[in-house]
Amino acid sequence: MLEQGSEAGWCYITGPEQEKNQNKAKTMQTDLTDLVTGTLSAEQIVMMLEHLPVDITYVDQDDIVRYFSGEKHRIFPRSKAIIGREVQNCHPPDSVEVVEKILQAFRNREKDHADFWINMRGRFIHIRYFALYDAAGNYRGTIEVSQDITDIRSLEGERRLLDWK
Repeated sequence: MLEQGSEAGWCYITGPEQEKNQNKAKTMQTDLTDLVTGTLSAEQIVMMLEHLPVDITYVDQDDIVRYFSGEKHRIFPRSKAIIGREVQNCHPPDSVEVVEKILQAFRNREKDHADFWINMRGRFIHIRYFALYDAAGNYRGTIEVSQDITDIRSLEGERRLLDWK
């Protein structure tokens, strides 16, 4: 709290002095990943990704598929056999040119996202591709996020109170 208070500033009081070599509190768990705004275990990260109502696939900077979310919100069929495969080899031949165009635009920083939407089996699917860049601005890959937004599109007005009916 002392460190974070110093970062954000103190409200209504003059902040306390900090020791120059103050030791940061260490967590009891050693399997946590620092996510800049918090720390989570691999299990917690997977749980969060699996419960988001989206279908996520991550492709690294070399066009290799490294991750996809599980079955709960899967829109497009995936097999673990695609892990380690070039993303171009995971698409129908007639769409590979579009995949290449998106990846090249991301690499060249001409674009940082691409959006598509389709009707599939009576549902409205929103497909989004996002370029990932590190702090130095280097291209580090792409995430594909697909979501069934059929029910979202039908929302009207407002709901400001909890109503689980």
